[in-house]
This record gives sequence, C-alpha cells and structure tokens, in this order.
Amino acid sequence: MKCTLQKTGNVIAQQVVLANTFYSRLKGLMGRKGLPQGEALLLDPCPQIHTCFMRFDIDVVFLDCSGRVVAVLEQIKPWRMSKFYSGCQALELSGGSLQGSVQPGDILIFN
Repeated sequence: MKCTLQKTGNVIAQQVVLANTFYSRLKGLMGRKGLPQGEALLLDPCPQIHTCFMRFDIDVVFLDCSGRVVAVLEQIKPWRMSKFYSGCQALELSGGSLQGSVQPGDILIFN
C-alpha cells in the first residue's frame, strides 16, 4: 500500500504495512534496527504510541477516521510516549522522513 499527500500528490511512503491485529500493533517497530526510507507502519486503531524498546527515532502522523491529519510528531527518540490523540490511526516512519511536509488538517490517501 502507498501513502500520498492529497493536496500535493507527493508520496509520503512507497510501502506501508498495516498493523491491525493486537499482536502486530503490540510489536510495532520494536526490535528492528531501523526502518528504510520510503517504508512506514500504519497502526489501526492507534490514538497513542510509545517508543519503548526501539532503537531509532521515528516520525508519527496521527489520523482521524477519514484520513485527516490530527497531529504530527517528528524525530521521536526511543523510550518516549506520545500524548493521547483523538485519532483513529498512527503512521510511523523513519525519523526525519517528514521534514515538515505534513501538517495537521492535511489528508493522506492510502492505496
């Protein structure tokens, strides 16, 4: 699955993996040494994330149920926890991937 920014058509991630089971959301990116550029993990449902047991920084986009961006967190270091958002999903990318390209109110398209 690919993720694009609706207003510009820019590709946010070429390969998005869906984590929509209890186990896949629990495991998330823990234990991995990194996340290659262009890859992302979409956690559904997910109103909050943590980076415990992770080895690298991540960028996170929280989305409501219609794909509208609720919040963007960039360069989250390991052993941190986000606040609780009213979103339905969280898109996790390698730290530094977004570089300000996604803002609250934007719409992401997954196909």
